[in-house]
Amino acid sequence: MPLKHTYKVIGIMSGTSLDGIDLAYVEFTHDSKWSYTLTPCRTVPYSQWWKEELANLHLKSIDYIRKVEKDYSQLLAQHINDFIQTKGLKPDLIASHGHTVWHQPNKGITLQIGDGQLLKTLTKTPVVCDFRSHDVKLGGQGAPLVPIGDELLFKSYSYCLNLGGFSNISFSRDKQRLAFDICPVNMALNELAKQLGKEYDKNGHMARSGRIIPELLDKLNSLDYYHKSQPKSLGKEWFEAVFLPEIEKHNHAPRDVLRTLCEHIAMQIGKVCQDGQVLVTGGGAHNTFLMQRITFHSNCHFEIPNPWLIDYKEALIFGLLGVLKLRGEVNCLASVTGALRDSVGGKYFP
Repeated sequence: MPLKHTYKVIGIMSGTSLDGIDLAYVEFTHDSKWSYTLTPCRTVPYSQWWKEELANLHLKSIDYIRKVEKDYSQLLAQHINDFIQTKGLKPDLIASHGHTVWHQPNKGITLQIGDGQLLKTLTKTPVVCDFRSHDVKLGGQGAPLVPIGDELLFKSYSYCLNLGGFSNISFSRDKQRLAFDICPVNMALNELAKQLGKEYDKNGHMARSGRIIPELLDKLNSLDYYHKSQPKSLGKEWFEAVFLPEIEKHNHAPRDVLRTLCEHIAMQIGKVCQDGQVLVTGGGAHNTFLMQRITFHSNCHFEIPNPWLIDYKEALIFGLLGVLKLRGEVNCLASVTGALRDSVGGKYFP
């Protein structure tokens, strides 16, 4: 595709917290720098069946995963087509992150389901997907990928902090963009909320009513991951093998564990965010109690933007990654992932 001034893109994200499929329609403009207009957005919640299927898919055989991938791709296409038709959209491109099943970059493994060829056929629109695997082949973590978007669109902030299934951070140092995953957030908080019969802890009300468990807080804060240098990233496998067992070792009241988790998250983020302006996005930004604790443990000013940017920033940036792929421009930074070099990630289905 020849280089253009403006690109209309649907960016699609499905995160580890399994909230649903985020679709963001974005118009990107390139003059001397990139700018964007975020217009219609939509989150399609997963059915209970899909939540359970995706939550356990990493335990299944590759043959089973490929079968589910076909069904999942049809589900994505159905919601994309409905989004296009009901909003009267005319996208140049669909940029789909897919849903992560495996992410073990140290073993050279990463897998996001969502068949680009099938998506292109069913939506009759060009598709870019599979953004992580090329970087992993180059020895990188394949994550995080959002920092290139932070650099191009949100450079005025000292830090860009995302509070999703995991928290991750992006910032510039010595003319390099650096980024890494900090700690579990909604993946852990939602696990405890379910024990109390809720999908999630709205505004942190349940955590607020609990008490900190000092021995659990100390144990979580001493986990090896937090003492590793970057580049580093987290996956569901680590959460289930390392983090969750520490929570489940003792029969503590779920509200107390929630309270302890909020303190742990806030302390880990406070260690990273020292001073300056922080743009906060992701579902955790809606958790007022968690934000209070994060603010307590840091000297930074935390800016909560408009709800669309909170909820759709990742989908927006994957749209930009797709455009950069089309243009043959770097969309994955070695300074962030630890790969041998910067690269142009993603597979294009014209």
